[in-house]
Order: sequence, then C-alpha cells, then structure tokens
Amino acid sequence: MLGEYLPILLFLFVSTGLGIVLLVLGWALGPKRPTSEKLSPYECGFEAFEDARMQFDVRYYLIAIQFIIFDLEIAFVFPWAVNFRNLGIVGLTEMGIFIGLLVLGFVYVWKKGALEWE
Repeated sequence: MLGEYLPILLFLFVSTGLGIVLLVLGWALGPKRPTSEKLSPYECGFEAFEDARMQFDVRYYLIAIQFIIFDLEIAFVFPWAVNFRNLGIVGLTEMGIFIGLLVLGFVYVWKKGALEWE
C-alpha cells in the first residue's frame, strides 16, 4: 500500500529540489547592482514619508476584500464553462442565478458608495 505513494513522494522531492536549485542559480548568477532606489522600500508608488506603522484608511482594506470576494466568485465560472455541455439547461439556470446574485451584490456595493475613493 505504501508503494502507491512512491510516485507522489518522488514528485515532491524532485519539485522541491528543482525549486531550490533554481533559486540558488538565480541568486548566484543574477546581477547584483544595488542602488539607493533598489534598496529603498516601495509602497503604492510614492516615497515612504512616515513610520511603517502608520494607519491606512479603512477604505483601502474594504476595496481589497471586495476584490478578493468578487475574484473568487468569478473563479467558479471556469469549471462551469468547462462542463457546460453536460450540465444542460439546469446548469445554465443555476449559473444565471449565481451571476445574477453576483451582479446584485456588485450593484449594492456600488450604490452604497464603497467603490468611491475621495
């Protein structure tokens, strides 16, 4: 029974080894020309002017969470599209309801002004 797991174990060892080898090769052979611009912290396209612990506006987090929610919900469309012919009219109806609820949630967020950035 344990012999059935040998290909999986071999795959894990080979993929881990390949990942480590590629990282080491990139580090060893890659160019190393540090400049002040490359060594400075980058955040949102502007220079850091305060402490790293400065407070961010809550709207930033709300938009990020909304993006993740809508992005993950749209990911459910891909398996449905692959299996579309086998699902028939029932699958089409269910996806129509799903997309309708997704659009309804988007319109609600839009009407509440959660996508507005002052």
